[in-house]
Amino acid sequence: MSPTPPLFGKEEQKRIVSAIQAAEKRTSGEIKVHIEEHCPDADVMERAKTVFGELGLHTTQQQNGVLLYLAYVDRKFAVLGDKGIYEKVPPDFWESTKEKLRAHFKNNEFTEGLCEGIEEAGQQLKKYFPYQSDDINELPDDVSFG
Repeated sequence: MSPTPPLFGKEEQKRIVSAIQAAEKRTSGEIKVHIEEHCPDADVMERAKTVFGELGLHTTQQQNGVLLYLAYVDRKFAVLGDKGIYEKVPPDFWESTKEKLRAHFKNNEFTEGLCEGIEEAGQQLKKYFPYQSDDINELPDDVSFG
């Protein structure tokens, strides 16, 4: 993996991880963030699918993992959920999350955008995958870099 980009230093990563932890207290869904400078694929969704698999998001018990993918230099992003989510939610489920991301990313407010996007994803997931008292954190709450 590449070194951490300067845009996402320790403080920014702490804010993103805190947003993930807060969102996951409302839902049994698992949220991951992956950041790269450039998207190596022509299609950002194809890259997001590759990263989704590499990070093991497909291994959650309820198949309710979510990836927020950002290639900040290329100004590309994707929100991708696992099969269990798409079986339960309407087709435009991620639109409000994407709008939060887009609004901040266009102003180069990447950390703010990710934090608001994570919060929105958690709110949306809560409707279909509420937090369970016996819920376990299936994936690490961290930010990965490519």
